[in-house]
Amino acid sequence: MHRARQHAETRARERRHRLAHEAARLMAEGGIRDFHLAKRKAASRLGIHDDASLPRNREIEDALREYQRLFVGAGQVDAVRERREAAARALAFFEPFAPRLVGPVLEGTADAHSAVMLHLHADDPESVARFIEAHGIPAESRMRRLRLDRQRTGDFDVWLFAAEGLGFDATVLPEACIRQAPLSAIDEKPMQRASRAQLERLIAVEYDGDQDRRAP
Repeated sequence: MHRARQHAETRARERRHRLAHEAARLMAEGGIRDFHLAKRKAASRLGIHDDASLPRNREIEDALREYQRLFVGAGQVDAVRERREAAARALAFFEPFAPRLVGPVLEGTADAHSAVMLHLHADDPESVARFIEAHGIPAESRMRRLRLDRQRTGDFDVWLFAAEGLGFDATVLPEACIRQAPLSAIDEKPMQRASRAQLERLIAVEYDGDQDRRAP
C-alpha cells in the first residue's frame, strides 16, 4: 500500500510538472495572460483531466521563467527593459496618485504581449478620470475585482491606454492600499510592487549588470 501510494504521488507530480511547462509554453507563445485558462488548455492538449494534477499558479510562473530563459533569450530581456523604462516615465507622470508598478513587467516575466500594469491610489476615483481627460489621453474604462486581504474583495476602476507603442493598464485603488498591496491571484500574498525610485534602482542595477556582461 505504501509503495502504491508513493507511485501515485510520483505520477501526480509528473503530471503537474508536464502541465505547468505546457501552460508556460502556451503563455509564452500564445500571449495568454490568464493562468487558469493556460492550465485548462494545457490539460486539454495533454489529455489530463484530473483536477488534482493541475499545477498551482506559482508552479506555472516558475516554469514560464525557465521557458523564457531557455527559449526566448534576448528578445524577452529587451521586452522587459523597454517596459520597465516606460513604466518609470509613467510613474513620474502619475506621481499625484502615489503610483506603483506591479505585474509581469516588474517580476521579469513580461514579453511582447505584456501591458505595463500600474496601481494608482485615490479615494476619489473620478480624480484619476479627470487627470487622464485633462491630459488628452484616449483611455478605455473597465472594472476589476481584487482581493484586498483575506476578508475583503472589491471592484475597482481600471484605465487602459496606449503610450510609446505599449499598452498600459492602471487600476485605481483607495489610498489605504498604499500601505498594503492587494493579494496576488498567483499565490494570494500581497502583490510585489515598486515605486518610481525602487524601479529606477532596479533598472540601474540591471543595466550595469548588462554592461559588465557585454564588456570585452
